[in-house]
Amino acid sequence: METIKDAAKSVTGSGSGDKPGEFESGFTVPVFHQKVPGLQSEMGPQPLSDRIPTPEGGSQLYKAAGKLEGRKALITGGDSGIGRSIAILFAMEGADSFIVYLPEEEKDAQETKKKVEEYGRKCYLHATDLTSKENCKAVVEAALEKMGSINILVNNAAFQMMQQDIKDLPEDQWIKTFNTNIHPYFYLAKYTLPHMKRGDTIINNASINAYIGRPDLLDYTSTKGAIVAFTRGLSNQYVGRGIRVNAVAPGPVWTPLIPSTMTDEAMKEFTSPMGRPSQPSEIATCFVFLASTDSSSISGQTLHPNGGTIVNG
Repeated sequence: METIKDAAKSVTGSGSGDKPGEFESGFTVPVFHQKVPGLQSEMGPQPLSDRIPTPEGGSQLYKAAGKLEGRKALITGGDSGIGRSIAILFAMEGADSFIVYLPEEEKDAQETKKKVEEYGRKCYLHATDLTSKENCKAVVEAALEKMGSINILVNNAAFQMMQQDIKDLPEDQWIKTFNTNIHPYFYLAKYTLPHMKRGDTIINNASINAYIGRPDLLDYTSTKGAIVAFTRGLSNQYVGRGIRVNAVAPGPVWTPLIPSTMTDEAMKEFTSPMGRPSQPSEIATCFVFLASTDSSSISGQTLHPNGGTIVNG
């Protein structure tokens, strides 16, 4: 007799035979590797950008409700992974996006643009290296020129590379990680805020690692802790002016960062208390919430879509 879960699978296409679907406990990612920064177009299985779980563990298309109608979003790292899903769900909710990415991620960026436009919104592309202060300033200027305003700033782009011991962590890697993961957050907020008004929002992508202290990602973990503190301090500066600043701290998520930076062993252990990693769409829904008036009384806070790991903060 067909169970409810089996019926959900047959309707949504989640799961294959005895193999768990992306939203079911037991789903695992394959062990393979890409060159940094990784490409979503070359991943298998593909991360889910616009589908969310059904109660039974299948998948369904995200259901929009016009929560971001007419809004304009600047999204870094918007070519793939969480950033792509944010751009797509924002589009489904009525927002245009200006996405920033590295030149070598052009193929993925074009796919994001295509998906956003399928939902009837505009998506502007801008390839650059955000480790430069001048490039960050140019990004804000270009976004304002294309969209006319920036209502939502999503600081999402990040770099990581595993090292087991601080003695083996190259100093240039430490500097690169900070130059990628936290300094652009400062510059982009600094140059965007003068153009923001009451009701606009900034959302920073942090990480579970800021709370659990992951030892093999010491530099990455340190930058994510800085992002949480930056979010709290900046919120205290601007909450009285009606501009909210929040963060999201994902746990394990299936994105190009994983096969391009993690070891075989780390990928084999890539899971959560729910028995699976999250999909980008499950993180992007948090960004929709924080960008919309659904979260109108929330600022300086961090959401934790991490698959069930208990953290303090």
